[in-house]
Amino acid sequence: MGPVVLLVLCLSCLLLLSLWIQSSGRRKLPPGPTPLPIIGNLLQLDVKNISKSLSNLSKVYGPVFTVYFARKPMVVLHGYEAVKEALIDRGKEFAGRGSFPVFEKVNQGFGILFSNGKRWKEIRRFSLMTLRNLGMGKTNIEDRVQEEARCLVEELRKTNGG
Repeated sequence: MGPVVLLVLCLSCLLLLSLWIQSSGRRKLPPGPTPLPIIGNLLQLDVKNISKSLSNLSKVYGPVFTVYFARKPMVVLHGYEAVKEALIDRGKEFAGRGSFPVFEKVNQGFGILFSNGKRWKEIRRFSLMTLRNLGMGKTNIEDRVQEEARCLVEELRKTNGG
């Protein structure tokens, strides 16, 4: 067997393995166009006018469909009714946030911007409670902000642009 035949055989095996892995993971996702093994649906989408491409796909697959960007599946909600049902009617299921492994490693699971799950809910609840205690949502907070802004402007004037 020559090296070219061996190379073609290995590449075809890798291609079939990739197709099998993608198809096994797609069973739990909404329908969508069939992705290519490595690049997904990138060739089927017009990058310059992605909203039109997604709109055309929604006509074929319905308001909720799956598109693959490279090897990552993305579920697309197209239209007001689909977004309303997902975020309002089924808000608990869609309340989570994506994970960012790099930031999780740097922040060691702490932080505000990139936290998710139970920790994110606790931080959000604490932040809202603290802001309410400080007067957020009340009319007197506007007076406090204006007072602080006035003091800051006075201090900046004292420095004479130094």
